[in-house]
Amino acid sequence: MVSSTVNVVRYSALFGGIAYGFFHRRSLQADHDLHKLEHAVHERQRKKEAALDTTLVTDPEDPRFDLEKLIAKWEKSS
Repeated sequence: MVSSTVNVVRYSALFGGIAYGFFHRRSLQADHDLHKLEHAVHERQRKKEAALDTTLVTDPEDPRFDLEKLIAKWEKSS
């Protein structure tokens, strides 16, 4: 039979590990959420800047159409 002191130590270690895991997971999740937010802001800003570039004509029937500019824009956006 195991003494009560050993049981107290075992359960204290168990609950301490669970608490550590819980708080460590929260800190990792907070860092991940912050990274996701920064990435989303960056992507939104990139799309906004791309939308402002309206000088590019994408209609091939338009006489101002330039295929090289269109391909360059596609390469830049990817």
